[in-house]
Amino acid sequence: MKDLFGQALLDYQNDLYTVDLITSTNISDADELPLPYLFRSFKQMPSIEQKALHLAKGKVLDVGCGSGSHSLYLQKKGFSVKGIDVSKGAIEVANKRGVLNTELINLFDETESFDTILLLMNGTGIFQELAQVSTYLNHLKSITNPNGQILIDSSDIKYMYEDDDGGLWIDTNANYYGELDYFLSYKGEDELPMKWLYLDFDTLKKVSESIGLTCEKIATGEHHDFLAKLSLL
Repeated sequence: MKDLFGQALLDYQNDLYTVDLITSTNISDADELPLPYLFRSFKQMPSIEQKALHLAKGKVLDVGCGSGSHSLYLQKKGFSVKGIDVSKGAIEVANKRGVLNTELINLFDETESFDTILLLMNGTGIFQELAQVSTYLNHLKSITNPNGQILIDSSDIKYMYEDDDGGLWIDTNANYYGELDYFLSYKGEDELPMKWLYLDFDTLKKVSESIGLTCEKIATGEHHDFLAKLSLL
């Protein structure tokens, strides 16, 4: 991976902001992802993210912390927060912005335990595909303290398959409709494509309960998105 995401964050942090990230998927056209959005304040965050931060308790793990916006907010509120990311540039930026505890690490390599685990900005994306959801959730479960919680958001993208008459053109013989190929480019360079998963709530609830986690829908957003709270049974 070239870590174009991390490079873009570094450029913005270092006042070298000239262009935005470009993202697309196998079912959607190219779109700009404004870099300032990745440095947003609490007031600029969607209501689902604000709700998740309000629900945080105890020792917190911020998975895919990016530039550190969520971690910084909680840290300033007095929480003990650890931010992790697989982007070297993102971790560098989070450190520069003042996040005290970060690590360049894959989620599966995290062995500490936490009272709150945050997976925000379509947190189910890192699961990559439906077949891996239970594997990821089992690991999250293993690093969640008793009476702890996993706060995760996602979107049901079934609407993206609707035709003008309201019918769906989902291929029932294909993989789960929320499994997408995600493409990112920055300053004319293309990142290697990656798998990204948008998970509907009912499917998340079914898989969660199958491995011994409760799953409750906490909030619903304006764009088919939702926030779920997973807890140990």
